[in-house]
Amino acid sequence: MTQDDQTQAPAGALIIPVSPFEQNCTLLWSEPSKRGVVIDPGGDVPRILEAIKQAGVTVEQIWITHGHIDHVGGAAELRDTLKVRIEGPHIADKFLLDNVVESGARFGMFGVRDFAPDRWLEEGDQVKVGDLTFDVYHCPGHSPGSVVFHNKGMHFAIVGDVLFNGSVGRTDLPGGDHGTLIRSIKEKLLPLGDDIGFICGHGPGSNFGHERETNPFLDGELS
Repeated sequence: MTQDDQTQAPAGALIIPVSPFEQNCTLLWSEPSKRGVVIDPGGDVPRILEAIKQAGVTVEQIWITHGHIDHVGGAAELRDTLKVRIEGPHIADKFLLDNVVESGARFGMFGVRDFAPDRWLEEGDQVKVGDLTFDVYHCPGHSPGSVVFHNKGMHFAIVGDVLFNGSVGRTDLPGGDHGTLIRSIKEKLLPLGDDIGFICGHGPGSNFGHERETNPFLDGELS
């Protein structure tokens, strides 16, 4: 799903690289209504606002996959500017959202703010924008409260830093655990189907089938 094929697709998506970490902030919208959501506004809020304007989208919500600074640095500012709700991540990442300012200072990211979402997300919840509905999967391992958003009809997911093209999320940060991460991928994501395309938190996307077959971090761990 790309902006180029939005006339045929029920949704459009635009990736906006933000923060010194080049994090994939995603603007996602329902094509019929042009109502949308910003997922993981990690920083560079003026750039995000300009992308929203250029796309002609009315943003109604902010969704957060997990609480690391590169995914949440601009969340409070964007929320206040657009006057919208924040949904996610899972409450297990509360300790990260309570320390956004401290985390930002370590990486030279100033002007960020601690915040709490309007809604913590749980396994089995749904999030909606326009006529699009995404199922929520709690996928700990990269962080304790990481969540993934999956739309069945579009065979599409937003996975944050749980899974990458050719890699998986790092697990050496507080609350990370490699075994837990692999179980999240194996037991929750891969069973959704090989044809599920995904946008990840950094770098190019992929699909679950390609990662099942070629991802070296999953090799030998799927039996």
